[in-house]
Amino acid sequence: MKKWAAAVAAFAVVFAAWFLFSKAETKTPIASPERIAAENAAVANALAKQSPNTVAIIESNFARVQPAPVGLGSSAGVVASAGPPTIPQFTNFPPAIVLENMRRAIHQYGTMFGGNPVGTNPEITGQLTGNNPKHINFINAEAGMRVNADGELVDPWGTPYFFHQLSGTDTEIRSAGPDKIIWTADDLVAR
Repeated sequence: MKKWAAAVAAFAVVFAAWFLFSKAETKTPIASPERIAAENAAVANALAKQSPNTVAIIESNFARVQPAPVGLGSSAGVVASAGPPTIPQFTNFPPAIVLENMRRAIHQYGTMFGGNPVGTNPEITGQLTGNNPKHINFINAEAGMRVNADGELVDPWGTPYFFHQLSGTDTEIRSAGPDKIIWTADDLVAR
């Protein structure tokens, strides 16, 4: 019996030491405001040396997506072209999943603020990317949601979404689809 009690006590001591040690390792040091400012300045300096298209790609691949500053560049690669359908350019997710993720982001915004974001695509994008009362970003690049250089949410083919406000809580989201022409048979629609 004493052997069992000693074994249990030893196990408890080892477990307690492991638990305390693992908690100590997971604490993240708090960065000073000076260090944060220095890191932000370094990133801004590095981005200033990049081409407008590179900056747009970098911005669209981070969770906290911000619209590109005015005058940063053109929306090359976003121009819709007639012709055969094209494959998705901006994500490996199926387009229907990306559209569902977009619908979910708008629904989450509407639930939090008592109504869906309203306005043009860039205005809605701004509201979804943090220009809202709680500064919450609802856009997740890892879910296939992308913002172009003009600050517009774009579908997997690079065409800006069309948002149609049906009511304060119901928004239709339309993707032009693989032919990149809106209001054709291949459009994807979600509410």
